[in-house]
This record gives sequence, structure tokens and C-alpha cells, in this order.
Amino acid sequence: MPIQHAVLSLLAARPSYGYELKSAFEAAVGPQWGTLNIGHLYQVLDRLSRDGQVVSERHAQQVKPDRVVYAITDTGRAELAEWLGTPSPRGSGFRDDFFLKVTAAARSGSADTVRAVLTNQRGLLLRELRNLETLRRERDDPVVGLLLSAAARHVEADLLFIEDADGVLLRDGGATLARLRVTASGEVPPPAGKIRDAS
Repeated sequence: MPIQHAVLSLLAARPSYGYELKSAFEAAVGPQWGTLNIGHLYQVLDRLSRDGQVVSERHAQQVKPDRVVYAITDTGRAELAEWLGTPSPRGSGFRDDFFLKVTAAARSGSADTVRAVLTNQRGLLLRELRNLETLRRERDDPVVGLLLSAAARHVEADLLFIEDADGVLLRDGGATLARLRVTASGEVPPPAGKIRDAS
């Protein structure tokens, strides 16, 4: 997960050290993001330092090892401003493991296989939606609430896709699946009728 810009945004507020940045990141984005690996965070800080976007300074501590405190540079502020001003495309486009499962199940020609794939995913998504709602009720941070609402809307969109897939693939008694079934040679049978031009 690319977090360098999130780290720059935290450092734009004030200088900080590794474990403090980890805690601040996790508090800022909420629990649905997951924990931030401290080793990965230090790799990001090293890269930002090499790129001249942050500087570091050692602060001696009496009992513990020296603490390395990081601060954003003008170069880092410029990078952060550029990132904030640029639209964010979907990270993986529309490549999704579940989409591939639906494709494989549909090409199998088996209504039972399609039904099982859709049912399993629907169950997972409904549990995910309940968990997100519970997290949203437990948090009073408005930004985290927004992130949790956005995550819930993504899950709801996936549930709508499942309903669409069910309607297209299963509601005609198997006729669509029969047309989509991949033959043993790997060929897809030709469509039963000519597809109408939508234009």
C-alpha cells in the first residue's frame, strides 16, 4: 500500500518519529485500513529521506535508544501539494478476483457453480457491511466516519453486482449459461442469436 503521501501529510502538521507516525496514521484512517507495519513505515521514511522530501534528526534519550525525528522539507511539501491536486484512479483498475470467479463459473455452464460463487460472496459482503456499520457507530471521528461510509458504499456496489449477475446468469433457466459454456477444446460456442446493436 503506497503510504508515502499520507506520511508527508502527517509530517506537514509537525515533526514526528516512527512509532508516533504509525499511531497517528492508524488513528487518522480508522480500523478498516488495518495496521501499518512499522518496518514498511521505516522503509518509506528512508525513501522519502533519500528523495529529499524529509530530513531526520537524532534526539538522545537517557534510557532508550536515540529517537529519530522526521520533518518535511519544501520538496516534500511540493510533492504533497502535487499529490493532493491530482485525481486518484482506482489502484487495480477493475481487476478483481471475484470478477474472475464469476467469469469462470459462468463459462463452466453450471448454474450450481454460479449460484455457489454468488452466494458465498454475498455472505462475505453482508458480514463486511455489518462490521463496517459497527465500526462506524463506535467511532466519533468525522473523517473516519466518511472513510467507513465510503467503504460501505463499495460493498453495497459489489452486492448490486451480485444481484445483476444473478439476474443475467441464473434467471432464464440456464439458457445464458449454456451459451457461455466453454467447450472442452476451450472454444466458446457461438451465440444462439444475433446480438442487437444498441446504437
